[in-house]
Amino acid sequence: MPKQSNVIAPSILSADFAKLGEEVKEVLLAGADWIHFDVMDNHFVPNLTIGPMVCKSLRDANIDCPIDVHLMAQPVDDLIKMFADSGATSITFHPEASKDTEKSIRLIKDLGCKPGLVLNPDIPLDNLNPFLEDLYMVLLMSVFPGFGGQEFIPETILKISSLRKIIDELKKDIRLEVDGGIKESNISEVASAGADTFVAGSAIFNKSSYIDAIKNLKDNSN
Repeated sequence: MPKQSNVIAPSILSADFAKLGEEVKEVLLAGADWIHFDVMDNHFVPNLTIGPMVCKSLRDANIDCPIDVHLMAQPVDDLIKMFADSGATSITFHPEASKDTEKSIRLIKDLGCKPGLVLNPDIPLDNLNPFLEDLYMVLLMSVFPGFGGQEFIPETILKISSLRKIIDELKKDIRLEVDGGIKESNISEVASAGADTFVAGSAIFNKSSYIDAIKNLKDNSN
């Protein structure tokens, strides 16, 4: 099966929220493919970030790119509905945050969004087995979620490789996304291991040139 085209998804967690709409438009003009939302509830993870109103405000500002929502929150079903209503394209969640993972996946699909599951660094790939056939994407965390700017956990490379083999054996177009510490110096190794979708926050928003930052990430991921 042909490899899916690579996607760079800047995480707005690292953006300047005083001018968020402008920041999002700038990274899209600079070549970003998606926009990534890190939704934290100060319960499932130790931080509080953004909700569906931010997603809706970007849609109202004519941001029409795919919006990739990562729910680090519990419970998930109400938030799934709110983000779907606010214009999310894909919604990923942690299986341990749902009372019924299969039901939550079905809810995302029924609401017209693309479903995905997220695994923290200490959660084994076996947890995906009952659900893989129904997923658009799997997000592997390469840091423990909660805060931006963390260093990539090297052991994630082996996990990416293992998951890539599983996906290829299924012969399904399931995106393999990686989030946490992605930067110009390691994206090549992450891509070589089998990832095709890369969330980057500080590696883009902390740079003086978004065009150069995204170009370097893309060049090093191919």
